[in-house]
Amino acid sequence: MSVPDVIYRGDDLASDPDRAGLTDDDLLLLAELAKGVTADRVGRTLDVSGRTVRRRLRCICDRIGVATAIEAVAWAARRRLI
Repeated sequence: MSVPDVIYRGDDLASDPDRAGLTDDDLLLLAELAKGVTADRVGRTLDVSGRTVRRRLRCICDRIGVATAIEAVAWAARRRLI
């Protein structure tokens, strides 16, 4: 499975307000979910457990202020982060 391309805007990624503090791994996780990959399969891709993926997803949702994984994927897609 190939790793999806993540689109970046600007040189200083850490201070990009559109990223809301999301790391490259966070964006990779969201990109995989956007393709319809399950949390367990994303975990295998990232060498972590499915439970860790779900925990990280919950942290991402809290950080960007959404309630569900679908909303998180839509949030990132609208900002062209995935």
